[in-house]
Amino acid sequence: MDVHDIDLSLRFKYGIHTIFLFVDPSKTFRRIAEDLLEALGARYPSGLTTSVGSLDKTELPNDPLQIRFALPKIPSDLSQGWTQLDVGETDAPVNKGIKDNSVIAFDFYPEDADEGFEPEFPVDIPKFEEDAEEQ
Repeated sequence: MDVHDIDLSLRFKYGIHTIFLFVDPSKTFRRIAEDLLEALGARYPSGLTTSVGSLDKTELPNDPLQIRFALPKIPSDLSQGWTQLDVGETDAPVNKGIKDNSVIAFDFYPEDADEGFEPEFPVDIPKFEEDAEEQ
């Protein structure tokens, strides 16, 4: 993958995982989903873990169209949740106001989901505990 000066450095989050990708700001979200799915398949072929200590894995989809994206409700506080990005076939980060170093959550839309399915965007946010520092 070639990195150009114009590329955005984006952090894609799911569960305990953060995937860094360099993305052309005019690349469609469909192409970004293809790149993300390729990276996930190479690094996590058995699936993704949603939380530390959990043995449960979320299986990767076969189709990049099953990936949904979301932006943080409050970019400085990821624990406040996510707002799903409504993206069409030609939408790209430049159309959605996404800047360099943005954090984007992702989730998978099941093949058999009904029309009312709402992705959850499970992102495990690390927490600093004072007790851990004292030990």
